[in-house]
Amino acid sequence: MTVAEHQKTAWSYVLDEPTRILVADDDPILCEFAVVHLSSPAAVIETAPDGTAALAMLKSGHFDIALLDIAMPSIDGFSLLQEIRAETKLCHLPVMILTGLEDIASIDRAYALGANAFVTKPVNWRLLSYRIRYVLRNSRLEQELRRARSEAEAKEASYKRMLLGLEVEYRDVLKSILQRTNGVTAINRETASAALHEMKLLADAALARCDSVAR
Repeated sequence: MTVAEHQKTAWSYVLDEPTRILVADDDPILCEFAVVHLSSPAAVIETAPDGTAALAMLKSGHFDIALLDIAMPSIDGFSLLQEIRAETKLCHLPVMILTGLEDIASIDRAYALGANAFVTKPVNWRLLSYRIRYVLRNSRLEQELRRARSEAEAKEASYKRMLLGLEVEYRDVLKSILQRTNGVTAINRETASAALHEMKLLADAALARCDSVAR
């Protein structure tokens, strides 16, 4: 395909899955650009002028991802990221740092605080759309893994409770069998049927099994 043919291909939206994005930046022009360039039939973009407003919006609403500038009034991007990771409701929210800073210290600090991506200005909005889609898909996969692990842990806990219940129930029954068996006199034991002796062996084995399960 030639360059001219490629340029004539139909336009497509990168953010083609239902997505709600919060862009926190004190630059109103960038916020307007974000709405224009990131919005799609499936993607809704909301903006916040500073960290305080952004945190309030995140706590009160549902967002799939947040894009944070670092140099903002009231609460800067680093502090806002810390607040997000400290909130139970928001701790797994995907966060991208969108900033004019590109020094090593800023990059390292952002990732150390839990950022999912670091994008520098000026923004290539098309590339940013792809980065957002990539981060969102990774985040959704992580959510599925967390959900699967939580379900597996719940099933394991339920199974252990069931075993404990069986152990308690059958321990009492087996102890009763042993008490009755031990109450038989030596003379009677010699004339008792082989079934009684077998019952005692089974009871001893069952109790030993209960002890191993309990441990």
